[in-house]
Amino acid sequence: MMKKIKNPFVAKEGYHCFGCSPDNRMGLRLHFHEDGEYLVSEWQPEWQFQGWNNTVHGGIQTTLLDEIASWLVFVKLKTSGVTSRMEVKLKKPVMSNEGTLHLKARLREMKRNVAVIDTWLYNHQGELCTEAVMYYYTFPEALAREKYWYPGHEAFVDEDIAGNE
Repeated sequence: MMKKIKNPFVAKEGYHCFGCSPDNRMGLRLHFHEDGEYLVSEWQPEWQFQGWNNTVHGGIQTTLLDEIASWLVFVKLKTSGVTSRMEVKLKKPVMSNEGTLHLKARLREMKRNVAVIDTWLYNHQGELCTEAVMYYYTFPEALAREKYWYPGHEAFVDEDIAGNE
C-alpha cells in the first residue's frame, strides 16, 4: 500500500531546497510516497529544466535521483546523510514535453555507515531512461538530529493516511 510522506522541513526557517522545497519557485518541488521497500515520486518537467530542445538536462536527471535517495535515507534509514558518490547511467533521452516522469529508489545495502541506494527514472511510458547508484554517508541519528535538521522518523509520517490504515 502506498503511503504519502510528509515534508517536515516546510516550516523550517532557511529551508529552500532545490529538490524538495514546495516554495522554491525555481526548484523541482518533489514530493514522495513509500511503496513497500521503495520510495517513489512523480515529476512533471517544465521547459526551464531542459538541456537540449525538449530534453531534460542530464544534471537535472541526476538531481532528481539524488533527491529521492536522500529522502530514502530520511524515511527508511531514519537518519540523514550526505551524498558521497554517484554512478549515473543516462540510457535514453528524457523528454520534457511528453508527460510525467516516475522516480524510484531502494536500499541495496549498508556498508558500515554508507548506504548504497539504487535509483531509477522512467519516462511517461514506463521506459527506463536513467539509473544511478547513490552512495550516502549516513550520520548516527543523534548527530543528525543535533546538527543536520533531522526531525525524527515520526515527522515524515502523514497522519491522515496513517490514521486510515
